[in-house]
Amino acid sequence: MKVEQIYTGCLAQGAYYIESDGEAVVIDPLREVLPYIQKAERNNAKIKYVFETHFHADFVSGHIDLSEKTGAPIIYGPNAAPAFDAIVAEDGQEFTVGKATIKVIHTPGHTMESTCYLLKDEAGKEIGLFSGDTLFIGDVGRPDLAQKVKAELTQDMLAGYLFDSLRNKIMPLPDDIIVYPAHGAGSACGKNMSKETTDTLGNQKKANYALRPDMTKEDFIKEVTTGLVAPPSYFPLNVMMNIQGYDSIDKVLQRGQHALNPDAFETAANETGAIILDTRDAQVFAQGFVPNSINIGINGQFAPWVGALIPDIKQEILLVTDDGREEEVITRLARVGYDFTIGFLKGGFNAWKEAGKETDQIRSVSPDELADKLNTESVNILDVRKNSEYLSEHIVDAENAPLDFINDSMAKIDKNKTYYVHCAGGYRSMIFVSILRARGYDNLIDVKTGFKAIKESGKFSLTEYVCPTTLL
Repeated sequence: MKVEQIYTGCLAQGAYYIESDGEAVVIDPLREVLPYIQKAERNNAKIKYVFETHFHADFVSGHIDLSEKTGAPIIYGPNAAPAFDAIVAEDGQEFTVGKATIKVIHTPGHTMESTCYLLKDEAGKEIGLFSGDTLFIGDVGRPDLAQKVKAELTQDMLAGYLFDSLRNKIMPLPDDIIVYPAHGAGSACGKNMSKETTDTLGNQKKANYALRPDMTKEDFIKEVTTGLVAPPSYFPLNVMMNIQGYDSIDKVLQRGQHALNPDAFETAANETGAIILDTRDAQVFAQGFVPNSINIGINGQFAPWVGALIPDIKQEILLVTDDGREEEVITRLARVGYDFTIGFLKGGFNAWKEAGKETDQIRSVSPDELADKLNTESVNILDVRKNSEYLSEHIVDAENAPLDFINDSMAKIDKNKTYYVHCAGGYRSMIFVSILRARGYDNLIDVKTGFKAIKESGKFSLTEYVCPTTLL
């Protein structure tokens, strides 16, 4: 038997391929399904089932395409009500794959249809738990997402269900089984996930705060719901796509891969409501770009930031990419439901420049240059990291303007003043500056390499938040 985790770092997402005796299943596939099909073909195996642990919020699953291309039925746990053909399994129902068996364990809490799948070998030994967003390594699924789809559900109600699921369904399982979660550190589906992507259940019972044996339901609800930040706005939209269906990835790729020469690209930008999305490296973008472009680099946490900053998943998008990366960008946009790329700039920015079109630039300075400036005059500094990062340590007198809440942060900025903008490493600051420049804020200067280099330079006065003590 073969169990393979197929981990996608930019989404912090784990899909799973399980194969036994010429049959295979895929659990929580990504939108692009050809790699799973090719893997099975190389192994002379047939994909028998497509399992879904729940209706995902942070990405659009490939279940529909994979089912249509292979004939494998889609399987959900109890309470699921998809708008397409699928098997809604009963709690405890078992499915065979070759000589192995997969048992359905209904674990409501993250969502009401959330289900784990218990893998047994040919001798009936329980060896692995595909836990979806019910149980992560170091954390459990957040209980506030399903209420965005069903208003009658509260996060406390869902957290209570999750407590019962963990105690009654998961914790009684053998300590030596391997936990295979749907996400790892960096995902917005939890708040304290480990960088490790698998572990034994026994270790998790010792290390995971949410599995403490002496924890009451009231304690659990309080701890699991404390510190949750608002999820990205695209989450409920992805849920609905996963429930209702979507265009085939083939159609999305065909629509997006329209190569537009500079004149056609300019016409499309002027005559549609499309956003111009430039996915090149931040410092390459700064040196020259199509006016009104926004920069979200493909080499960073691309898809989650697109989801956080472009509120409408039906927004039309025109792309400027590094040569040869157009299909990759379109695919990664589709993973989070942005299916309406309408074309890309053929030849990239160089073609635009060679055509004599208008260009724009963003000034970007090093930490040393910023330090020299601070030595001679008062400077406005914007720290666009998350508030928790800012509170941990920041430049004295810098103002926190998190990229996560850019509309609120924009309200803090005076268009007539100059600001130096930094994040942790230079990726988010360029996103921030590019978006505001497209909105008419022309006096923002990017700080290269971000807070890490600022701290290492030793040229800045830093401070950290000190929690006030209560006087008795």
